[in-house]
Amino acid sequence: MPRGRSVLLVLLAGSTLTVMAGTVLSPVLPLIRRELQLGGTAAGLLLTAHGLALAVASPLAGWLLDRYGIRRPLAAGLLLYGVAGGSGLFIDSYGVLFAARLAFGVGAAAVFSGTTLALLTLYQGAERDRAMGRRSTAISLGGILWPLLGGALGTISWHGPFAIHLIGLPLALGVLLLLPADTGTRTAGGGTAFTLVRLRPRLLGLYAISFTSSLLLYVLSVFLPQRLAQAGIDEPALIAPYTAASSLAASAAGLAYAKARAYLGYSAFLRVAGACWTLGLLVAGTATRPAALLAAPALFGLGMGMSVPAMTVLINRTAPPHLKGQATALSGTAAFSGQFLSPVFFGPLVAATSLAHGLLAAAGLAAVLLLAVLVLPLPLPDAGEAIPSSAAGAHRPSRTDPAGTRHP
Repeated sequence: MPRGRSVLLVLLAGSTLTVMAGTVLSPVLPLIRRELQLGGTAAGLLLTAHGLALAVASPLAGWLLDRYGIRRPLAAGLLLYGVAGGSGLFIDSYGVLFAARLAFGVGAAAVFSGTTLALLTLYQGAERDRAMGRRSTAISLGGILWPLLGGALGTISWHGPFAIHLIGLPLALGVLLLLPADTGTRTAGGGTAFTLVRLRPRLLGLYAISFTSSLLLYVLSVFLPQRLAQAGIDEPALIAPYTAASSLAASAAGLAYAKARAYLGYSAFLRVAGACWTLGLLVAGTATRPAALLAAPALFGLGMGMSVPAMTVLINRTAPPHLKGQATALSGTAAFSGQFLSPVFFGPLVAATSLAHGLLAAAGLAAVLLLAVLVLPLPLPDAGEAIPSSAAGAHRPSRTDPAGTRHP
């Protein structure tokens, strides 16, 4: 492991920052709305503005990573993340705060792409599988711990949670001191997102899966609390276990990912994930008892914990060597576009029908995605690109059958 465990810890900590970006503000959003006298839409944009900026800025972040290597763009992104995010400690103007959140999203784009590409570059084979599993677990646990810390700081002031973003500053220093200077492709010419898609059009299929999974995740995040209210669960302390169930299931899947790779191919992970998403949304749309509804976020989180590391590796292995930064960055564009557009797509449907119908429509979309990954050829790496074997099978050749299961 390069430079011992320090590099891995810095990169895993950085990997949690994008999921933390908006969630730490959720507990104080009512306070911000009252203090700044905002409407519901204006207040909500403070949570989503960074996601839009991240989606738009990701191709630029990818180009910088391909052109200059990983260390400097990642450190610069962490610095911008910390400064722009932490500036909310001192801002009392909505317009200035909104602009800071957009700048914050640009930094988050470099953090997302840089940490992901660094892990993929520094670790190979079984070590890469373990690193991807740990990344998935770290992201899931961050989804639990960062909002709790944000809520605690929010009891002091609505400005308090913005202080958490300052963690980007010591992480930037850690990247500069610990990450090898030659990490990354660092090509002379690089290329654009259009170049990437022209050379590897099958990446569009992987991005479509990423976009759809994020779209569905935010359907559950936004509408499950309302579904729980219909079942008599409306206290924040009682809703929290349902939110935690998704992250805990994803964490468990991340921890088991490396061992599961000894028996399953990447395509199998995507198919099982699609089944979990479909079942989870079906439960959310049909169950009426609180105990049964707990299965919805657990199933969905299990699917995310399996799909995220598999998708990350597949996208990286499908991309040409000089455009791996662009490929990783476009996965961020796909994922965060799905998050941003989820309420736009499903909000009007729920308003026109009901929560149950909206969740069942989402389950239908998940079923379409599952059918697609079952029937259509998956955009797997070239036959000449050997998929890294796990530790259990590293000493002997393996083959992967059409269903995605690996055999000795």
